[in-house]
Amino acid sequence: MKIAILSCFYPFRGGVAQFNASMLGELSRSCTVKAFNFTVQYPDFLFPGKTQFVQEGDTAVPVESEALLSTVNPFSWYKTAKAIREWGADVLVLRYWMSWFAPSLGTVARHAGKNCKVVAIMDNVIPHEPHFFDKPLTRWFLKAVDGCITMSDEVAADLLRWKPDARHVTLPHPLYTHFGERVPREEAMQALGLDPGLKTLLFFGLIRKYKGLDILLEAFSGLSEDYQLLIAGEPYGEFGEYEEAIDKSPNRDRIKLFDKYIPDSAVKTYFSAADVVVLPYRSATQSGVGALADQFEVPMIVTDTGSLRRTVEGRGTGLVVDKAEPELVKEGIERFFGTPGLQEGCIARIREVKKRLSWSEFCKGLTRFTESL
Repeated sequence: MKIAILSCFYPFRGGVAQFNASMLGELSRSCTVKAFNFTVQYPDFLFPGKTQFVQEGDTAVPVESEALLSTVNPFSWYKTAKAIREWGADVLVLRYWMSWFAPSLGTVARHAGKNCKVVAIMDNVIPHEPHFFDKPLTRWFLKAVDGCITMSDEVAADLLRWKPDARHVTLPHPLYTHFGERVPREEAMQALGLDPGLKTLLFFGLIRKYKGLDILLEAFSGLSEDYQLLIAGEPYGEFGEYEEAIDKSPNRDRIKLFDKYIPDSAVKTYFSAADVVVLPYRSATQSGVGALADQFEVPMIVTDTGSLRRTVEGRGTGLVVDKAEPELVKEGIERFFGTPGLQEGCIARIREVKKRLSWSEFCKGLTRFTESL
């Protein structure tokens, strides 16, 4: 089977590129696979972070790809489709997480070849920060694909609302393995300038409004001196409100902020320092940060949104609070540390879960699904 994957790969950075690189490597064990890359994902004025690309000092592993697709150049859409046809792809795998990509990816899908099956991995059907044009563009994109892979039941339900007859399968988000192994807690604490005697909460990943860092900061303000908060991630958008909340916090001396993109080589240090990962999300589908927490065997405290309750509570790998409200998040944190044996039990169940969430299992599911179309 010849599989073309069209999405972002190295030198783009971030969770989607990391996912794609792992998927490419695993699929290559049993299939002939080629990576087709973007030349432009977003124009710079639409990108809320500092850079879309790997920087000097990052340890991302280079991935060989053919960079052809610019989302802002329609001529490149047809050029990309032609290259995929000429390569002779039996299957085209696309990644879809926001409607900005619908025109370019939908056009390629429609011209990839009459014998080429098109499968979309749907991170989201409608993005967390919606726009008026999301619905028509997403509907148009979905008409171009033969089948969809979702990574949570909630995204599957969203898919069926927009395309009731969609052929689809749900495959859990695999665990990342390229970040290395945990380092000793004391080593991680020293590297980050943390107090090893305190309970450490970690907020990790891109800082966006829907992820609720403001909620966590307010919750943290009500906690005792036994806690410290580690914030690590690049802001997408204005960071001023968070800086103000940190400055006003009575516990500001125990807040350690790394407001920058965290390179692959450093990820293990942050998770090795954490006692628990807190995801105070206002909305969610599945979470790549959750997959990282599982990989490094760190329990989670999450809000009841998207698939988070089912994932965490169902597996017994953490604690769920009912709403994204500061007082409830604070109570959840205190309950997590105040319940004898809870943290240890969560870690034990994470170790059981890790055996099932491999890239091998995900890619076997993907190829079985494509063969059924």
